[in-house]
Amino acid sequence: MFQIAHRIGIAAEPSTVFAALNSAEGLSRWWTEEVEGECAVGGRVTFTFRKISGEILGQFVMEVTRLTEPEQIEWKCVEGPSDWIGTEILFNLKKSGEQTIVIFAHRNWREMADHLAHCSTKWATFLLSLRGLLETGTGKPSPHDLKIDDWN
Repeated sequence: MFQIAHRIGIAAEPSTVFAALNSAEGLSRWWTEEVEGECAVGGRVTFTFRKISGEILGQFVMEVTRLTEPEQIEWKCVEGPSDWIGTEILFNLKKSGEQTIVIFAHRNWREMADHLAHCSTKWATFLLSLRGLLETGTGKPSPHDLKIDDWN
C-alpha cells in the first residue's frame, strides 16, 4: 500500500484548525466550495469539485471514522474514483510554539500511479489553502484552487 504524507505549520490554535477541518463551512473555505453532510463519527460528507464553468471534475464521499477534538480527524472514502475507495485520510494536530502542526496522511492507495502523484501535489496546495484561510482569512478552495496540470 502507498500513502501521501505532508506536514505544515499554521499560526492558529489547534481548536481553530480542527474547526476548519470538521465543519462543512470550514471545509468549503479551503478544500472545495461544495460540501454537504454531517461531520460527526459515522456521518458522511460529500465533496464535489467543479471547473469554474460548472462542469463536475469529481465527487467524493467520506465517512467520518474518528474525531478526537482538537487533535485528530479520520475519514474513509466510501464513494469516488475507484482508486480512492477504501483509502483513509488523517489529520493529526499538535501545538508547537505559536503554530499548530498538521500531519496529514492519505493512506492505503493500492498502487503508485499518476493519480496518486496528482493527488499528492493537490493535497499540498489545499493544505496551503487551509493555512491561508486561517492566517489571512482567505483560502483557495476549488474551483479557485491552484491548477497544477491538465486534470484540473
